[in-house]
Amino acid sequence: MAITAAQVKELREMTGAGMMECKKALTEADADMDKAVDLLREWGVAKVAKKAGRATNEGTIMAVVADDAKSAAVIELNCETDFVGMNEKFKGYAEQIAKIELAKKYADAEALKADEEVAALITDCVHVMGENTQLARAIAVEGDGVCAYIHMGGKIGVVVKFDVEGIDPASDAFVTYGRDVAMQVAAMSPVAANRDCVPAEVVAKEMEIYKAQAAASGKPENIQEKIATGRLEKFYAENCLTEQAFVKDGDLTIQAYTDKVAKELGGTIKVVDFVRYALGE
Repeated sequence: MAITAAQVKELREMTGAGMMECKKALTEADADMDKAVDLLREWGVAKVAKKAGRATNEGTIMAVVADDAKSAAVIELNCETDFVGMNEKFKGYAEQIAKIELAKKYADAEALKADEEVAALITDCVHVMGENTQLARAIAVEGDGVCAYIHMGGKIGVVVKFDVEGIDPASDAFVTYGRDVAMQVAAMSPVAANRDCVPAEVVAKEMEIYKAQAAASGKPENIQEKIATGRLEKFYAENCLTEQAFVKDGDLTIQAYTDKVAKELGGTIKVVDFVRYALGE
């Protein structure tokens, strides 16, 4: 009996087994889907089927940076338990998947999951680790310079993008600086890299709130405007990366620290953007 591609696809989705294994099982079962599932279970390749319904709230964030420090990738790979999420073998799978994203720069996790090598890695991870495994997020970042930082053993991952002139982004000095900025993002979770990057609707909403607060004070309208503007400036200082106080030196903002490093290295540095993944976010 001829086995159709649709039948193979359906069985693969049900069990997570490989395409060739599904086709073989369907052939031996004369296209009986239930019998094919039983065969795959007997062969030990339908482990995913028994795990598929379990929640994947744990896992790891993994980031990798190219040797020239001009591109990076960060992914979130989920599993069922923290025990597996912290396991070095599991992290090894995450690193391999992140390296594929770095090399191929897929648009998102769905595109990355469709990669045959990635699909095989995830299936193998399930078989080896014994837990449902899902690729939740993935992104590649390119720029004049990029730096990455992983916090708390994979609970938070950050990639920061920079515009750089006259400085080698792969140099030890720049990598140290970039890691500091990425650590800042991990610790302080800014809204945007700078005030120009804050969405207009966010600024409008904040200003609306501050104006209402100022109006409630009963002060004259011209004073109310100044109060609201002052509170918006405080919002920028607390939520824009470049304006935040540097966690490692409260006397400097991130912008001041950036300018200091750029001067020391004989070039220019601008913080452009960042990606921050928190596990399960």
